[in-house]
Amino acid sequence: MAQDAVFFLAPDDEAAAGTRLRGPGAEFESVTCRFIDADSAIAEWDLYFAEPSAGLPPIERLHGWAWPEWVTDPLNDGIEVFALPERLTRALAGASPAALEELAGRWTARLGAEDGDGMTDDDLPTVLRGVARLAASAVEAGGGLYCWSF
Repeated sequence: MAQDAVFFLAPDDEAAAGTRLRGPGAEFESVTCRFIDADSAIAEWDLYFAEPSAGLPPIERLHGWAWPEWVTDPLNDGIEVFALPERLTRALAGASPAALEELAGRWTARLGAEDGDGMTDDDLPTVLRGVARLAASAVEAGGGLYCWSF
């Protein structure tokens, strides 16, 4: 089910977990994307850097990929807080503009195949560039990259 997602920079899992009820707000530098499944987006990005290709891998490959880990226990309220894998954070931080464009194209194709007209109306290349900037800050500052989703 598509949700709103806020990708944000936090010093550690404890600080990220503290956003659970209220979201990251202005306290943390962030990038917002509407109407996506945050966990599948994170898995898609991670798979791309592990196995680069402009084409979509089969959905079974994506579903078999390592999914992000929660930093808070999931409850029935629909709020999720994930930690992006460190390897993905580093990959995003070091990604070239061309790689981010290719990834955005692949992600757009996946969302279109799954959600059709219901996919996000956000500019996905802009979202990815923003998340990559956060990743670079996380690598430089020693913090982590997280996603709050509702």
